[in-house]
Amino acid sequence: MLADKILNFIGGEYVATDKWFDNRTPISNAVIGQVAEAGKAEVDAAVAAARAALKGPWGTMPLARRVELLEALVAEINARFDEFLEAECADTGKPRSLASHIDIPRGAANFRVFADMIKNASTEFFEMATPDGSSCINYGYRRPVGVIGVICPWNLPLLLMTWKVGPALACGNTVVVKPSEETPRTAALLGEVMNKVGIPKGVYNVVHGFGPNSAGEFVTSHPDVDAITFTGETRTGEIINRAAAIGSRPVSLEMGGKNAAIVFADCDFDAAIEGTLRSAFANCGQVCLGTERVYVERPIFDSFVAAMKAGAEAMKIGVPDDAATDMGPLISKEHQEKVLSYCRLAVEEGATVVTGGGVPEMAGELKDGCWVQPTIWTGLPETARVIKEEIFGPCCHIAPFDTEAEVLEKANDNKYGLATAIWTRDVARANRVAQKMEVGISWVNSWFLRDLRTPFGGSKQSGIGREGGLHSLEFYTDLKNVCIKL
Repeated sequence: MLADKILNFIGGEYVATDKWFDNRTPISNAVIGQVAEAGKAEVDAAVAAARAALKGPWGTMPLARRVELLEALVAEINARFDEFLEAECADTGKPRSLASHIDIPRGAANFRVFADMIKNASTEFFEMATPDGSSCINYGYRRPVGVIGVICPWNLPLLLMTWKVGPALACGNTVVVKPSEETPRTAALLGEVMNKVGIPKGVYNVVHGFGPNSAGEFVTSHPDVDAITFTGETRTGEIINRAAAIGSRPVSLEMGGKNAAIVFADCDFDAAIEGTLRSAFANCGQVCLGTERVYVERPIFDSFVAAMKAGAEAMKIGVPDDAATDMGPLISKEHQEKVLSYCRLAVEEGATVVTGGGVPEMAGELKDGCWVQPTIWTGLPETARVIKEEIFGPCCHIAPFDTEAEVLEKANDNKYGLATAIWTRDVARANRVAQKMEVGISWVNSWFLRDLRTPFGGSKQSGIGREGGLHSLEFYTDLKNVCIKL
């Protein structure tokens, strides 16, 4: 049963405040709960609790015991799978079929993967001669960075929060999490699991609120927060980067994207259609790695657009509990209006609307939800705002190309550089194009396949730093050196 009061989690205790804001479901825009907004005092208390845990039981705990607790955490999340699923779907409106396949299992897996990884994390060892004819040895060792401020987005709330909290805790840090104000439930619920399995108080803290003059600003500007990790839009990431500069604190920023798919005429046509439909419309297009620009080699352009149109129009828009639902609502009325404004702009800029572009008819209370049709455009020049700016909704533009050089220039002509998907049977060309793309990750004949051991992050204005595997350990640990003269 969903909680009607969503509280901060500080030092192992749930904490209310005298300031509350609404938790709304995007399915109908109805209020389904009240969230306690953290002020500066609550953030100070959370950071102090995290600092105390570092100096106390968590900081002195043997690695083997820390790993045991994280493994117990995974088991307890899985034991309460349905509770996490209900909370995630209530906040986001996404289909249960999607959240049960991606959000909750991956949210738990993030703890397991990094618990396994920290057990085998290696450092360096060197022996060298000294001027006096003797020798010395140098070896590296890892220490936790300290208190990590974790700022989370609303599109994959549990998954992207644990993607940061998992390696942070595995490395021995403590965290203060500020979830999106749109999706507070699973971060708060995780506090119960932390207590149940015996994670020491203060290791995991959650403060709810907004950005400026609220919990987000108080966390990122707090002098006792040692590092900040963030996933979200580029504008917010820039603000956080400026805040982190005071005190020269390290940041890991995964920000916006305007990702391109490149479809060559020799592709597996059906696989390319299926993959591009998912990359454009999964999670209602609210995926940082999603495709908003599709470039198709001219010989198959018309048939590709027709197949995409048929696929989009066959998608069922509906509520999470309907097993037939392919696409749910956008996260909020505010975001719905943003996406619809781009639909209007596309027409003003001269786009041909292949399908969609508006709000679907929904019955009963659903009519007040945050719905948008899956939308496909063609015919826009590369200078159009709809081609250049991130929309973060179920929208894509499809354009033809004639040569490899042409499509590389178009695909790379963007301030963002997060991801791309390349569809071709020519392995040499796939390898060549993938390496020339100015992005953090290139998929070939696939989309959203993620080995958690590999580097993940963006280029250009899509981010700073890399996460995943040893790359996460590099951010969440300070690598020290010891030099011993023998």
